[in-house]
Amino acid sequence: MNTKILFFVGLILCASGIFSAPIALGAGLAYGFSFAHPYQTDSRVLSKFLLQASVVGLGFGMNLLEVLHAGRSGIVYTAASISFVLAVGLMAGRLLRVNSISSALISAGTAICGGSAIAAIAPILDADQDQTAVSLGTIFILNSIALMIFPALGWALHLSQSQFGLWSALAIHDTSSVVGATARYGAVALAVGTTVKLTRALWIAPLAAGTAVIKGSKTRIHWPWFILLFCLATVVNTYIPAAAHLSLELSNLGRLGLTATLFLIGTSLSRATLQQVGFRPLVQGVILWMLVGLISLWFIVQGWIALQL
Repeated sequence: MNTKILFFVGLILCASGIFSAPIALGAGLAYGFSFAHPYQTDSRVLSKFLLQASVVGLGFGMNLLEVLHAGRSGIVYTAASISFVLAVGLMAGRLLRVNSISSALISAGTAICGGSAIAAIAPILDADQDQTAVSLGTIFILNSIALMIFPALGWALHLSQSQFGLWSALAIHDTSSVVGATARYGAVALAVGTTVKLTRALWIAPLAAGTAVIKGSKTRIHWPWFILLFCLATVVNTYIPAAAHLSLELSNLGRLGLTATLFLIGTSLSRATLQQVGFRPLVQGVILWMLVGLISLWFIVQGWIALQL
């Protein structure tokens, strides 16, 4: 079968809901490692748009009061973990002799919200295309792995929905993978994970501003406006009962959009991506990711940090 036709068949099956989220990712990965992507650039642009639109759609299925509670409760954990990850990440990058700009981008992507954080501070650091690509590739690979293994680990460790949602928000890089992993785990996990992760994404602004001050850069900060739209969607769902049917439909569309996004993400991961990333940046990303994942999991299991909706 023509690879272009195969790509569109897979995308349609995922967008229609015939394929579940994990199957969509698996199908995308199988495609990416088997064929040369016919629409590499367009696919990345579409996946970014679909991710943001899907998160907004999912907002129509959430209660604003729960979102505010989760965001307020998780702000202390978020601030502490971001500071820790940035410090350890930069140190690890120096020890591994990773390019300083790539190291900073990987650290920021791990600390806050993956590709969105990298996209926000890359222009401020004057990162070139290769440095940005390596950082995004590192985060992307680890995101794909997290999406596949986190739910299995959560079930094996008998984590509650709230525990798993909080762990995912703290330990998984991108919003897309947090939403994908928690959606497989359950509705409460999805609500906790999404709201804490979006609260975490708000830290892009102070990080970008601080980086600009340190670098003396006047580059305009790229603000993730979909977060505001997500909040507006929760307002509609919470306070406009007449829109209940529409909210339900938009929430379902958000889930379908997420499934299609996961397929697109999978197709973008290939042998060429792995080769482009290289050894040292990937090692830095893995070390940082494992530290964050294990430490946050330990704190959650011990009950030192907790979050209930």
